[in-house]
Formats: sequence, structure tokens, C-alpha cells
Amino acid sequence: MTDRPEYRDALLCPSRRAFIASAGAFFAWSYMPRFAHAGGRDPRFVVVILRGAMDGLAVVPPVGDPDYASLRGDMAIGVPGLEPVLPLDGFFGLNDAMPRLHARYQAGEALIVHAAATPYRERSHFDGQDVLESGMPGPRAARTGWLNRAVEALPQGERVRPAGGLAASATVPLILQGEAPTLTWTPPAFEIASSDTIVRLRDLYMHTDTELARAFSAGTEIDAMTAGIEAGGKRGLVESFRQVAAGSGQLLAADDGPRVAALSYNGWDTHYNQGVDKGRLAKLLDALDVSLDALAAAMAPVWSETVVAVVTEFGRTAEANGSNGTDHGTATTAFLLGGPVNGGRIVADWPGLAPNALYEGRDLAPTTDLRAVLMGVLRDHLGISENRLATHVFPDSLGVKPLDGLVA
Repeated sequence: MTDRPEYRDALLCPSRRAFIASAGAFFAWSYMPRFAHAGGRDPRFVVVILRGAMDGLAVVPPVGDPDYASLRGDMAIGVPGLEPVLPLDGFFGLNDAMPRLHARYQAGEALIVHAAATPYRERSHFDGQDVLESGMPGPRAARTGWLNRAVEALPQGERVRPAGGLAASATVPLILQGEAPTLTWTPPAFEIASSDTIVRLRDLYMHTDTELARAFSAGTEIDAMTAGIEAGGKRGLVESFRQVAAGSGQLLAADDGPRVAALSYNGWDTHYNQGVDKGRLAKLLDALDVSLDALAAAMAPVWSETVVAVVTEFGRTAEANGSNGTDHGTATTAFLLGGPVNGGRIVADWPGLAPNALYEGRDLAPTTDLRAVLMGVLRDHLGISENRLATHVFPDSLGVKPLDGLVA
């Protein structure tokens, strides 16, 4: 870790300390060169990882699908007799816990990708997050992350900070590991057990004692939900999420600050009492909605050059389980937002929810490769060539075509 005086001074000032003290979410940075072309552009790119596998069908429900209501039962929000949703395009709706994202969608600053997934087709959080962060076709295939490799592949320009970026954690997350330098700093109140350790234990229990695994999952999910309260007193989960986003946005907006960032929010593994409309998931979505708005507000001076990608390792089962929750699935949703985003629309090759359309008879089938989404943004927003994307940033992806038209 580089220990430069100017970084130490910045971390001790009140605004920086406020963002670092927001325990309960994992946060990391990487430096990137300024662009020396395209009329002096200075773009920013932020990746928000929702750890635990977000239920895309509960966040962006396909209310127009004829099989949706019967498949989801009491969790089928947006159908007569159940909680309403915010209208999108007539076929899809947005969970009403996210009114701020909905406003950005209506303003053309947010885009939703549905039925998307990484190449991973199993249901281990650890391996799923590994694929999501490494950018490889399978788990445990690389020790570097695609976002770090993207920094290496950027068109050469003026270096913003030769010392690199900042990770508010004891270790740099896989997505930012690699040759491009990243600073790390450990907050005073960090998790005793890392997210990876918790996931490893849960996966182990799933193979040895399923009841113990369920109890362990319920306990860790509650811990994730209460982490914000423990870290921020009465401010709670929403304030914890918001402070991390607002602090990161301030650093990204600075003239000499980082240009690429990755944030993580835990707690999305909703096996029990998922709470699509008023419970746990709704509270998480509210916190995420507030945090994305805080990020945009902090980056207002540079929002016109900022793209934010919100992703998760996989989706959840199309049908609820016996505990009013959902189990590990496959396809889910992703969000893009920011000034350059060609928003106000849904990008989806919808597979349907009929029994014969479900992946392995239980999951929303994946029809859009998440790598294609990310490659489209990296090409059109950051100027990385398709060849470098397919061979260096996302190796072994020559058959994956970047999606066109995601950003202006």
C-alpha cells in the first residue's frame, strides 16, 4: 500500500472520514488516465456490486407476462390485489421502493437490462462473485479483475494520480486486483468475518446440513441488514448506504480524484421473508435508491460524463420457496444510469416465464450476457477497443458482441 502524506491528510478530514466510517458496505477505487481525445472529455465509470444475488423479478417485475402472477403468487407485485409498481414500458414495472431511479428512467438517465447473467451457471455465491469480478468465463480462472484490466486497456493520456486509488477494506476486491495500482485503507470498524468467508461457510453447510445452512443464511442476512445501524447509530441502513455513495461521489467529482470506482452493498441473499413490498428487500431497495441518488448529487458537476453500472452475481428462483423467500437462481436485472446513458427504456430479449421457458425448470432464463453490457459501456464511454475488450478485459469472449447504443 502506498502511504503518501496527501492521502493521509485527505482521509483525516471530516468529509473523507464520514465516507470511510460508513461500515456495512465494501468500497474500492482505481485510478485511470484522463482522456486526451474526444474534445478533452474526462469520463467517470462506477460499478456497484449487490452481493448476495438480487431478485430481478421482484425489482423489475414483468407484469405483462401471462405466467407471472401464477408463478409468483403473493410475491407478484403489480397485479390486481397486490402492491402496485411504478410503470415503465407497459410490460415491465419497477418496485415502488425505487422512486428516484424511476424518475431518472423517465428523464432518460437510467436504463434497465433484464434476463441478464454472467457466463456462470451454478449457484455458489463465492464462484458467482468470482466470475462477476474476474470477467472470466468460469470461476477461479484469474487473479485479476476486469475493471483493473480495463484501466490498463484505456487509451493513453495524462495520469490523474500515479499512486492509484483507495479501497476501504483490508483487501482489494478481485474486480480491482491487477497491475493498475490501488490503495487500501482499513476502517476502524470492519467486518470480523469477510463476506467471502461467510459465503464459503454457507456453501459448505449447504452440502453437509441444509437446515444449518438455512439458519446460518438467515442470521448473516440479518447481520447485513443491521450493519448500518451498528455503524451509524440511529441513521440505519439507508444512511449507511447513502454515506458511502456520497463520499465516493465527492472523491470522483474532484479534479484530481479517481475516475473509476467500485462499491459493494451486502445483504441481497433473500432466502427467508424476502419482503418484496414492505420487508427486507424493499428496505434494501430503498437504501440503494437513496445511495444512487446521493452518488449522482455528489457528482452533479461531472454527472454528464458519468456512467454507473449496478450488477449482481446471479438472480433468484422464479417461484418462491416455502419460507416466503427465493433461492439461488440464474438471470436477473442490471441497471445503467448517468448523464451519457441512453435511458428511458428496457433492454431485454424476454424469454418468458412459462414452465418450459424456465432455465432448468426453476429460473428466469438468461438471454443477455452481462459482459456484452459492460463491453458496450467500456467501448463507447471509455474508448476501449473491441479487440482489447474480448482478449484482455474479458478474455475468451470473442463470441460476445458489445451491446450498441447504451450510452451516447
